[in-house]
Parts: sequence; C-alpha cells; structure tokens
Amino acid sequence: MLGLLLRVLPFWVREPLLIVVGAVLGARITYLAVHDQDRVAAGLGAVFLVFTAIRVRVVVRALRARRNPGPAASADGAPTDAVARAWAQAQLATPAPAPAGAGLPPGPVTAGKEPNPWGQAVAAVAVFGAIAAAVWLAPDVLPAEDDTSRPASCADTEDEALPAVYEKTPRPVTGAELCEALNRPDLARLLGTPTEIATSASGTSNTAALTDGKVAQPEAEVTFDTYSVNLSATYNELSTAQYVKLVKIAGDEEEKDLRTLTVLGRPALLSSEHTMRIEISLGGEGSSGPVRQGPLARTLSVALDSKDRGGSYDITVWSESGALPDDGVLLGIAEKVLPTIPGRSVR
Repeated sequence: MLGLLLRVLPFWVREPLLIVVGAVLGARITYLAVHDQDRVAAGLGAVFLVFTAIRVRVVVRALRARRNPGPAASADGAPTDAVARAWAQAQLATPAPAPAGAGLPPGPVTAGKEPNPWGQAVAAVAVFGAIAAAVWLAPDVLPAEDDTSRPASCADTEDEALPAVYEKTPRPVTGAELCEALNRPDLARLLGTPTEIATSASGTSNTAALTDGKVAQPEAEVTFDTYSVNLSATYNELSTAQYVKLVKIAGDEEEKDLRTLTVLGRPALLSSEHTMRIEISLGGEGSSGPVRQGPLARTLSVALDSKDRGGSYDITVWSESGALPDDGVLLGIAEKVLPTIPGRSVR
C-alpha cells in the first residue's frame, strides 16, 4: 500500500515527503541510539540519514534541470542517468502545446500553466508535518528488544503475614513499602550511574537480629551493575546519639569513619563497615564455607524523629569492586527517598 502510494504521488510531493520522514526518523533513532548506547539503532539511524541525503540531492538536481531545459551532459557529452531522469520527469510535468490545425484557431498557442514545485513541496511538508512530529515525540518509536531492558520491579509480598511485633509497633512500614520508595526511576542517576537499569528489587518485613522477634526491621534492596542499595527501618529505642557513644567507647570511631550531621531536620550519622559474605554449597557432599568479610559499605542513618527518641532509617550502599560513591550521593538519596516512605516517615 505504501509503495503504491509513493508511485502515485507526484514527484514534487513524494520527494519532500520522503525527505521529511527520513530526516525525522533518522534524527530520532540516532538520538535514542546515543542515549541508550545501542550500535544497531545507530546503524539504522545512519541508513535513514543517508537515504534522506540522497533524496535531497535528487530534488536539487531536478530543480536545476527545470531552470536549464536540457539534460546536463557528462564529461564525454552524454547526459547523466540521474539528471536525465529528473529532466524527463520535469518535462512530463509540463503540458505540450496543441499542434496547429487540430480543431483550434490558427495563431500562437499558450502553454498550460506549470505546477509550482515549491508550492507542492510546501503543501507536502504541511500535510505530513503532524505525522513527523508525532513520530518524533512518540516515546515508544523503537520497541524494547526484550524484558531485560526494563527495570526490575518490587516483588508482590502483600499476601505474606507480618510478624506479630508489627501490630505492636506504632505506624511501622513494611518491606514492600520500602521497596516502592527506594526503587525510583531516578535512583541510578542519584547513584551517579544514570545509564544503568535495576537488575533486582525486593523488600522483606523482618525483625532485627538478636531481639527474639521483638523489634521490627523491614528492609528493601535494589541492585544495579555497579552499586547495590539497601534501605531499612529499625523500630528500637536506641537513639543516634547513644549509638555514637557506644562506638566511641568501643574505640571504633576511626575504623567506622563516623560523621555526624543533620538530614531533613533530624540527627543523622554516616559510618562505614564491611559487609558479610556467606558461601553456601549446593552439592550433596560439600559443606557451606565460613562467613567471610565482604566489600566495604557506607551507611547513612537518619533518626525516625527530630527529637531522636530511638529508631532510624538506614541507607547502605556498596559494590562488589569495593568502590563507594561519595557521601553526597547518600545524602541525595535520603532527601529524595525518605519523604516518600508512608507511616512515620521523614517529612
């Protein structure tokens, strides 16, 4: 259908239309290819742009042929094929005068009015301009190759029964709610890796270790190729100031690289600590390996309330390579994520 339409359309409508569509598609696909670092799309965009350049050259030659009635000759005197075709099309578009004696009174014959190529071109661009704009603005002009290009979504855990302590805790947040707050579309940009896509996202409604299930501690985790981010909420009676005193008493202040500050009007603390790595053997005869020290992680702990009466939100970032973002990254994540947590959130 498209091929038939292009054959039926006049030259001065068809060619501007091909130029407009080719230029818009080529520019749009090339932009998306650069943004997504897709070499295949980049090649496709280059094909559209080259095709557009060829059509522009054909139109330019046709215009020159109309101004100079007669095919342009090559170096050996023979007309070039491309120019000859353009000249022939231009001649066909001009009606020939009727011969004398063919039922017409003798005298000078006035040639019919030639169609204005510039008017036809402008009309074609005006008609299909809306189509070109729609193609340019369409967010899904290129379909996703597969599901791997989509960010991971939080697992649905609404049907899971919450531990009994959650009913006794004033306005506790669940792991699913933390995951929804943490798994933001701009989280990769906040981490300084804007081109990465989340590979996994999860949330669990746990209780704190060594508390016999008496302290609610929901958490969520989002993983990228470079960094992993963990967000947890601990509903205990340990304040930020008390935790700092305990670390100083233990003499771990320098090792943990403590830094006290205020975030969103609440006491906060930055600290560093190594993660734990556990190896589990899936073989029938093998045994699990010992717990080993994992990569260093940086944690920002923010008190649940401005009076620091106990409990905190903890944002932890680490990478398998051991590299860490600067502290400003954690502060930026906290300022964006914490106000979106339902319940007793930081506002």
